[in-house]
Amino acid sequence: MTDEAPEPTLWQVDAAEEPAAPEPEPEVASPAPTIAPAAAAPAVPPPPKRIVEALLFVGGAPLTAERAAEAVRGLTPEQLQEAIADLNRDYREQGRPYAIVPKEHGWVLTLRPRYRPVIDRLYGSNREARLSQQVIDVLALVAYRQPATRQEIDTFRGAESGSLLRQLVRRGLIAVVQRGDASQREVAYGTTQRFLDLFNLRSLEDLPQTQDLQRL
Repeated sequence: MTDEAPEPTLWQVDAAEEPAAPEPEPEVASPAPTIAPAAAAPAVPPPPKRIVEALLFVGGAPLTAERAAEAVRGLTPEQLQEAIADLNRDYREQGRPYAIVPKEHGWVLTLRPRYRPVIDRLYGSNREARLSQQVIDVLALVAYRQPATRQEIDTFRGAESGSLLRQLVRRGLIAVVQRGDASQREVAYGTTQRFLDLFNLRSLEDLPQTQDLQRL
């Protein structure tokens, strides 16, 4: 009986074989470097000229030097006028339909005359709301003699004017105002800002002669 070596099992590894090369370990991606966020730049206020432009754009009462100085500390009246001149020059060069014009003791941003028909197309012409000659007469008396009482107006017209005055109040062209004499109890009337706007006046000093007042 011969001793024969048993056949190797198929899944046995022959000791004579070289061990298999180890599989390379997977590469681990290096973490991305952390970038510190940039420090926020300090807020830079807009130049005074742009602040003045914004104040005019908001509208409301005419922009005076006092109001402008409240928004831009230290702004002098001369600097305000310089800013307005610069803005108007920019508007002219850019062909803008608006301009800054003086009104009362301040400034307003308004459409140039050639573009004002645009307002009539949007909202209707002011001339569509016509006033009678009697109402115009009363309005002229209030405008030139304000503050004026109904009795004073009645005396000048030689007729009762209460209903006409109430009509003008409803239209926003006149309003009740205080008289300098505290002992005067009778109601007195004066014109409003709407009156100035309607007749394209900067102030009461620009009032035309009475005969020049035309129908709206």
